[in-house]
Amino acid sequence: MIAPKYPLNESKRLNAVKSYNLLDTIPESDYDNITALVAHLLQLPISLVTLLDTNRNFLKSHHGVPFNESPREISFCGHAILEESPIFIIEDARKDERFTDNPLVTEHNAIFYAGVPLKNPDGYSLGTLCAFGHEPKELNQFEKETLIALGKQVVHLFELRKKNRELLEAKTSLKIKNENLKNFAANVSHDLKMPLANIIVSSDIVKQKFINKENAKGKEYLNYIKNSSLKLSDYISSLLEHYETDTLNEGELFSANQLIEEVIDLLNIDSKCEIHLPEEDVSIHSNRVALEQIFLNLIGNSLKYNDKPITKIKIGSFSNETHVFFELTDNGIGIEKEKLNDIFNLFSTTGSLDKFGNSGHGIGLSTVKNLVEKLDGEITVNSVEGESTTFLFSVAIDE
Repeated sequence: MIAPKYPLNESKRLNAVKSYNLLDTIPESDYDNITALVAHLLQLPISLVTLLDTNRNFLKSHHGVPFNESPREISFCGHAILEESPIFIIEDARKDERFTDNPLVTEHNAIFYAGVPLKNPDGYSLGTLCAFGHEPKELNQFEKETLIALGKQVVHLFELRKKNRELLEAKTSLKIKNENLKNFAANVSHDLKMPLANIIVSSDIVKQKFINKENAKGKEYLNYIKNSSLKLSDYISSLLEHYETDTLNEGELFSANQLIEEVIDLLNIDSKCEIHLPEEDVSIHSNRVALEQIFLNLIGNSLKYNDKPITKIKIGSFSNETHVFFELTDNGIGIEKEKLNDIFNLFSTTGSLDKFGNSGHGIGLSTVKNLVEKLDGEITVNSVEGESTTFLFSVAIDE
């Protein structure tokens, strides 16, 4: 018997084997189905999917034998991975000096062997798809080609399994990072809001007690401090609100028009404004709080970013078997065409000032999109600069 040599690239080959995380894993039907098919096709009692570890031959699938590993030094597969040809065949192991006195031959009657090296995309031979017989045998061309093709399918399954694992790991990592970011936003928001509140209150106290009528400049500075603090407080609240939209509660049945009317009341509109509700009310079973937040943001933006004597907002709705659709159109300042694609990105703004001279912080519409997607819907925007903006979004109907 001649023990198989180690490939010249053994260290890199072993790293490739371990990168698939298949060693010492339990049997899987995807591989067992292939070894069963090989045994049936070749009319042989044993078929294996093997992986060559440092000192052993691990059997990922072992059709026809009760064990799942054997010493590498006596393995036929150790010789097979050294071959450049796509298939390694031993028609009668008793006549081959490499296998004379091999325990697999003398004790287990492994006479015939056919193995296809399982080469990954980087060219490393991970193991084999192989079959054993207890009598000498020859394979015809069809059988050889089929075994080679099935070997490629095994490698394909290895690759899919590896990619799926990497995707799951990336998803888990992203989930952890998002959770950390959410916690960070919550902690920072909490820590900053109290000092800001103190600044706002203190500026009012100083202005009332220590600034006289002649000191107009001092009053101006205090007003600036207060306004800046209020703006920053609003920014922090919006940021926290954005990260709190990850989890939604169970849905409930409610009237869409009634919800919109309640949102309008909450906004406490003090400017000239015409808001037209949907002509036909829609009863919807969904997350009421989320939909309320969506309308608060959209109607609020229509009010703030409007330069017309009378603000006009028209809301329409329609539905199909799975979703309710809402369309909100205003006669505001509109959005530049080149900025439409980025309008829902976090911290993305149009650069325009609202009617009070304030610039947006780029969180509101990102929050809206996040909420719409949490409700299994989609949102789009169309706008004519200086004339109008239309938001169309959908909300899935809960069962």
